[in-house]
Amino acid sequence: MHEKVILDKISSVLQATDEKLVEGLVAEVERAGRIFLTGAGRSGLVSRFFAMRLMHCGYQVNMVGEIVTRSIVAGDLLIVVSGSGGTESLLPFVKKAKSVGARVAIVSMKGKSPMAELADLVCQMGSQDEYSFVTVQGMPMGTVFELSTLIFLEAIISRIVLAKGLDDDKMRALHANLE
Repeated sequence: MHEKVILDKISSVLQATDEKLVEGLVAEVERAGRIFLTGAGRSGLVSRFFAMRLMHCGYQVNMVGEIVTRSIVAGDLLIVVSGSGGTESLLPFVKKAKSVGARVAIVSMKGKSPMAELADLVCQMGSQDEYSFVTVQGMPMGTVFELSTLIFLEAIISRIVLAKGLDDDKMRALHANLE
């Protein structure tokens, strides 16, 4: 029963999300020199999941804040996962990326936010109204956003995998072998 509530809610958010955003984010990924990802808290975990999958697809990927992360430059892409689009610790990253000529994509619950104002692409999860993310009993504190975003980003990976003709062997060859 609990699984059905969760799956139904995630499905309703994904159905209310504009399908053109998948194409838009795939296009941003394809045109990027390198891809940088960030998010805070649980959204940060979702961004890490997406970063790993992009790396498996052969892209040059960096997680913001890691000791080996390179400088972002013009031609690169910063993808920020932020439910509010206003996370104070992430906004300076958006501003820095824009100041050096990098492109910025925001994945958020909100189409209008401090980050959205600066972004080249805003992937608003759910609908324009506030009903997509009404609290669902048993899905506390942003769970709906995080799980629907995880599935949305995995759908982008699926599209890339199919478009590039990647298979498990090609992707596994890039997977960490020092674990």
